[in-house]
Amino acid sequence: MNSLRPLCASVFLMLGLAAFTAGAAATPVFPPGSRIGLEPPGDLKLSKKFPGFEDSARSVVITILDLPGPAYQALEKSAFTNVVKGLTVDRRELFPFRGGIGYLISGHETVKGTELRSWYMLANVSNREIGHIAALVAMRMPDSATRVYPEMVVRAALATVSFRTPPLAELLRLLPFKLSKTAGFRVMKIAPQGVLVLIDGPSDDLAKHPYMIVQIGRGAPSVPDLRPKFARDLLIRSPLPGLAVTSGEAMRINGGQGYEVRAQAKGAGAAPLALVQWLRFGGGGGFLRVIGVTAKGRWDEMFPRFRAVRDGIEAR
Repeated sequence: MNSLRPLCASVFLMLGLAAFTAGAAATPVFPPGSRIGLEPPGDLKLSKKFPGFEDSARSVVITILDLPGPAYQALEKSAFTNVVKGLTVDRRELFPFRGGIGYLISGHETVKGTELRSWYMLANVSNREIGHIAALVAMRMPDSATRVYPEMVVRAALATVSFRTPPLAELLRLLPFKLSKTAGFRVMKIAPQGVLVLIDGPSDDLAKHPYMIVQIGRGAPSVPDLRPKFARDLLIRSPLPGLAVTSGEAMRINGGQGYEVRAQAKGAGAAPLALVQWLRFGGGGGFLRVIGVTAKGRWDEMFPRFRAVRDGIEAR
């Protein structure tokens, strides 16, 4: 029993320090669209090349890796093995930060012939507002930069790691297209690689409500005669049971060459679905893809709204 007292005292001390840090904190900076941010020290600025921060004059970087929450267990396990290949670990420790307690692994590594001081912080958060997020935040620098970024400064910066739900307007600005009309649809999700999911309902259950998917793709044929088969094959690969194409036709969409495919499929409980896919072709094999899916009985109601969203999409 007595052996537990030093450990408990250490944990309570770290919790107290974390609370003190959070109470005295300024506003963290988040890379655009990122759920993870911190207060960058010194001359570190938001990077335009990767999610994180950099001081290019001193070759100092902070990289932020946003991961699904369940990945944290694997990260935690790696903290006691080889968290980074080639890293010589000087210290592993529990580390208090603004949202709780994570792990901090510090050491040395050589990258392209340059010896670097490195810190790898593992953190996670789980709550109703944000969900479950895991993070790997790394700060690396050559020895020459430690005068500006000493150990104390690094640790103070990592202690400000914070989590958030990115504002919708900020996420929309990251898409490779502009959405000027929603036709009553609600933005449900903005997925990686610029995939936008819209839904017409109070919940996020795609099995219950009409929805739309908008994305940019590549690989379309430049020869117009090959585009009908490309469009049909693209839709047939959709993960909807019983999908069968009912019609297809070439058309102009917002002044550009396009192709429409209509189809039917089965939804939850084998309920009949009706769907439409539009492709608007661009240069270099690029295309804009818009899909609308609804219960078959609501097709006449939803089709004009699908089309209104399609016509309100503009390239950036």
